[in-house]
Amino acid sequence: MRIFDPHIHMTSRTTDDYRAMYDAGVRVVVEPSFWLGQPRTAPDSFFDYFDALLGWEPFRAAQYGITHLCTLALNPKEANDPRLTPVLDALPRYLAKDSVVAVGEIGYDSMTPAEDAALAAQLQLAADHGLPALVHTPHRDKLAGLRRTLDLVKESALPVERVLLDHLNETTVREAADSGAWLGFSVYPDTKMDEDRMVAVLKEHGTERVLVNSAADWGKSDPLKTRKVGDAMLAAGFTDEEVDQVLWRNPVAFYGLSGRLRIAALAPGAPSPGALAPGALHEGNSIRRGGE
Repeated sequence: MRIFDPHIHMTSRTTDDYRAMYDAGVRVVVEPSFWLGQPRTAPDSFFDYFDALLGWEPFRAAQYGITHLCTLALNPKEANDPRLTPVLDALPRYLAKDSVVAVGEIGYDSMTPAEDAALAAQLQLAADHGLPALVHTPHRDKLAGLRRTLDLVKESALPVERVLLDHLNETTVREAADSGAWLGFSVYPDTKMDEDRMVAVLKEHGTERVLVNSAADWGKSDPLKTRKVGDAMLAAGFTDEEVDQVLWRNPVAFYGLSGRLRIAALAPGAPSPGALAPGALHEGNSIRRGGE
């Protein structure tokens, strides 16, 4: 089983997670920029974070045979802090980087006017840079948030077919699917979706344009949830081809809209194109401590 996790926050995870993910079949990840749990107070802290997603984290992932790509944005929660609006002005120089395959996470947290403005501005940036957009639908008032999101997308220069609506569930999947957008589902241990609910959604709505992610971060989460969904699909009678569509070909197709995806059709056990030679360094540093 080959797996492309289209939304996971590896900055918050350990190298043991990378090893376990590789053993489970994960070969590519996309890490969206997001809220770190503690509010940032200046734009420069974002720029250091973006640099890490473009440099250190791909280096760390590659040592475990995994290709690391990213999406960059001013996230919805911190879009409400006026001290951070200069991040929007600086984003174009980051969005030009080859490993940036979408603008994201953008969208809504509390559905404020400031979030409206940040979402509209970043949808325009996605259109200007020829990138798709990864949109965070809110954890509260999900259906109202989805509808507000779709209204802004319709007013933007970015076609809805280049938008991935993430954190969907049973209450939002039908309207999201009817919109023509791509459909993202985050599978968690206790919250959001679980494997059984995900399988039920796939049985009802099919596998077209559906992406499943672990969205693993600093909270209670599981970076192997993509594999667990694949196993649950097989146990429920889905074919290997259908599992491959959800866990590999759909994320390849969506992020391929960036024109920047260079991913071979890897079989489990094959070396990743991002793998590094032993002893490689990033700015003088390795992930090793002590001996080899």
